[in-house]
Amino acid sequence: MGGPPVAGGLPDGAPATATPFRRGRGTRRIGVRVLSLLALLALWQLAAAAAGNPSFVPAPRAVWDQLVLLSTTHDGVRGYSGHLLAEHLGISLRRILVGSALGVAAGLVIGVVLGAVPWIRLVAEPVVTFVRALPPLAYFSLLIIWFGIDETPKLWLLAIAALPPVAVATAAAVHGAPTGLVEAARALGASRWNVIRDVVLPSALPEIFTGVRLAVGVAYSSVVAAETVNGVPGIGGMVRDAQRYLQTDVVVLGLLAIGLSGLLIDGLLRAAETRLIPWRGRT
Repeated sequence: MGGPPVAGGLPDGAPATATPFRRGRGTRRIGVRVLSLLALLALWQLAAAAAGNPSFVPAPRAVWDQLVLLSTTHDGVRGYSGHLLAEHLGISLRRILVGSALGVAAGLVIGVVLGAVPWIRLVAEPVVTFVRALPPLAYFSLLIIWFGIDETPKLWLLAIAALPPVAVATAAAVHGAPTGLVEAARALGASRWNVIRDVVLPSALPEIFTGVRLAVGVAYSSVVAAETVNGVPGIGGMVRDAQRYLQTDVVVLGLLAIGLSGLLIDGLLRAAETRLIPWRGRT
């Protein structure tokens, strides 16, 4: 037997009623997104027909044909430049993973130091801001001079691109940690390290995770720049190479692969954030 309604709320049986409502709302959202996708495909087809030049605007069918072609072996030709599309994408994702991990780790350390030590923040914060303002191509040439054209400059580029967002977000979160909690921990005899580990970092985790998501996004958007030199195999190198030969359908396919995999990665990060930081948004 259900209990009485709570003031301003719903009866005990409300969750059973709300569940179909949520499901219906979720179904409507999926339907809207599917319709939006179909509308975009229709507009794309109309634009390709109006342009009349597949080197300028390739049709969706041409991009689909390239997807099939680059994912298989035809007439002894394997994918693009001897590598399948999935292999190009996998190599780029590995570069992004390694570069982002290095940048995020360094950004966390630098951010904690900047937020916890005022005089270091005063000295080093302009340097971090300066690096954040630089476009990746601005220092990629210098990295090539230092490290050659192998994997090393690519990983350095992605790491440097990923570092500032995490460092800035972490420094701001650590610096803005709740003063009452910090003072209470110190009054109980906690050391400075214990205060940072047990009070400051947990309170800063939501902002830090936002910085990590931004860092991965910046690194992902920098992969094409990182693969401009000796980037094949790699999805960015494939796009750059196809652009030289006016293979616009391959370029569009590469961009779609980058964008869709980026959406998947961001979705995974959102899911991890929800699971690891369940208190975000709660007071």
